[in-house]
Amino acid sequence: MTRMEKSFLAFLWMLAALLVVDTARAERIKDLASIAGVRNNQLVGYGLVVGLDGSGDQTTQTPFTVQSIISMLSAMGVNLPPGQSLQLKNVAAVMVTASLPPFARSGQPIDITVSSIGNAKSLKGGTLILTPLKGADGQTYAMAQGNVVVVGAGASGAGSKTTVNHLSVGRVTGGATVEREVPMPLGQGEFVYLDLNTTDFGTAQLMVEAINKTTPGAATAADARQIRVRAPTNPDERVSFIGRIENIQLTPAKMSAKVIVNSRTGSVVMNQSVLLDSCAVAHGNLSVSVSTDNTVSQPGALSGGQTAGVSNAQIDIKQEGGAMMNIKAGANLADIVKALNALGANPQDLMAILQAMKSAGALRAELEVI
Repeated sequence: MTRMEKSFLAFLWMLAALLVVDTARAERIKDLASIAGVRNNQLVGYGLVVGLDGSGDQTTQTPFTVQSIISMLSAMGVNLPPGQSLQLKNVAAVMVTASLPPFARSGQPIDITVSSIGNAKSLKGGTLILTPLKGADGQTYAMAQGNVVVVGAGASGAGSKTTVNHLSVGRVTGGATVEREVPMPLGQGEFVYLDLNTTDFGTAQLMVEAINKTTPGAATAADARQIRVRAPTNPDERVSFIGRIENIQLTPAKMSAKVIVNSRTGSVVMNQSVLLDSCAVAHGNLSVSVSTDNTVSQPGALSGGQTAGVSNAQIDIKQEGGAMMNIKAGANLADIVKALNALGANPQDLMAILQAMKSAGALRAELEVI
């Protein structure tokens, strides 16, 4: 093989590698947008879990559990004497939630989540009895029943208690059966609509161009959130058309620079578009420690005094020197992280530093505190 042939093969390998990298960066339309009208519907219901091993509701504190049992038994032809006191340790009142997927048909099973609303210690080993699940319109869309699976364990004794995971919430796989279907037309007339997951003018334009490359003139942008696509009116052809559209790949536009700060956990997340103007940041730690030394005061002989405990408090204030760090303009994410780590700032300090940068106009990004 000649040197020219080797160079040409090396060029082909390099080109193939670049194509692989570009493909890896590309995303499918189904990952960036959803079909308007194709959505889940939330269902909720109130029910009872029975068969617990003494870990159910304390009925003296949850009267609704007793009322539910009396109503259920009455519906089954069992009438209790008036004023009858029930001690139900094996029953728990629960809320049952589920998500009805799009195009769900009657008879299709769906998963449900069962959550205790009383003071039951555990739902482990219980069975959910027949529970209607209703939508926001008050109509019943599914019926739920089944054995509750709780992933966890608990033990107690001699005043000690140990719990692994959460015992008051469980799931029933395929525990509900769809009884009513939700009409879900695929678009109106000759158009279907794609709703972007994130509002972005650049991504909307790129998506229109990508669709029009495969189907010229089919797509137009209504705004930065929605794309209108002309589709076949025949249902079978429309489904095939949408399947092809969803698998088109494109590289979305870069997101706007954003910093998200969680004030409760101290978490700080920045994307790669965050930039800084030239600025200097100083950070110093101030720590206050209070220590108490408990001693005993012993009176002298024949003094008539009493022995007493004495607490001696000592307060120390320590301030570490603040380090000054110069950050150049246009610093990227790696430079920002390196500079903030060099200051020795913890997550709570980072929140204050970033807020100060934003106030000073040095942080070129949207700062969102959640």
